[in-house]
Amino acid sequence: MVYLLALLIGVVAGLRAMTAPAAVSWAAYSGILVLDGTWLSFLGSIWAAVILTILAVAELVTDQLPSTPSRKVPPQFATRVVMGALSGAAIGVGFGMWAGGLAAGAIGAVAGTYGGAAVRSALAKAVGRDTPAALIEDAVAIVGAWLILNAVTVAAVS
Repeated sequence: MVYLLALLIGVVAGLRAMTAPAAVSWAAYSGILVLDGTWLSFLGSIWAAVILTILAVAELVTDQLPSTPSRKVPPQFATRVVMGALSGAAIGVGFGMWAGGLAAGAIGAVAGTYGGAAVRSALAKAVGRDTPAALIEDAVAIVGAWLILNAVTVAAVS
């Protein structure tokens, strides 16, 4: 279950690179994820949560701009994989599985990057414009992150 959740938070990072770490940071700050005493404890600070949220909101805005490069070019792709790996590791660390979580998050980010681009392109063609497709993708990333982190709470209790 932990690896699946780490994979899925990686998919979120593939859709929106900064949404996954922002959500993970808020989960750590609020106590849903326990990162105290780990190499990821910095994610549980209010500063990390606020900074990552600002970056996530900025990404949601800039994604709508026609000048925004493809998510598949090397800098954007690498950022998504790194953020997916970091977010997956944060989910795994509380279960003693940070390395597996890191790998699952990275794999999920690759899948989310390519799968998200393909679905968004098809949806944009179907509706005739990119903006509605982008907004749907934003909603999927945000709601998905929320659902995944709620499932982490359930997994921790089980």
